[in-house]
Amino acid sequence: MLSYPVKLIPDGDTFLVTSPDFPELTTFGETQDEALLYAVGAFNEAIAARIAHREDLPSSSKGLPCVTLPTQTALKAMLYQAMRKAGVNKAELVRRMHSHAQQVDRLLDLNHASRIDQIDAALAALGQRLSVQAINAEQPANTEKPKKRAVLRKAKSGVLVRARGKKARRAV
Repeated sequence: MLSYPVKLIPDGDTFLVTSPDFPELTTFGETQDEALLYAVGAFNEAIAARIAHREDLPSSSKGLPCVTLPTQTALKAMLYQAMRKAGVNKAELVRRMHSHAQQVDRLLDLNHASRIDQIDAALAALGQRLSVQAINAEQPANTEKPKKRAVLRKAKSGVLVRARGKKARRAV
């Protein structure tokens, strides 16, 4: 999931919420829980504004407490980031998906409920795929154990092989 840290600052009888990753984000609530709830909406608006203005979305910095964005927002933010990284604009994504401009507009609209298969198709058109994982709800998202990754190395024959533990096999 996509989470961003926030600063909760007591302000009289309310709590002010700001984010080090989104300097434009400011909201408040009468309790800490209410302020964090409003922060989700503020992040949605900040991300939507950055997408509309074709600005980069920041990576999440470390810090607690964190606000976890809704799954739909996270997926659309990932799609937008993949487009930026690949240097692909909306028109090019339309061509790659053999689709219509309205469909791509909806895929990037945080207020539109897009189907996951459509987001997956857009990511595939960018050479990426969607990976979904369920984790223990009591485990904070930023403390997951890193997965072991396969290491590619050249064998004596010059063929790339994937080394994992003591076994090695040809890379596809």
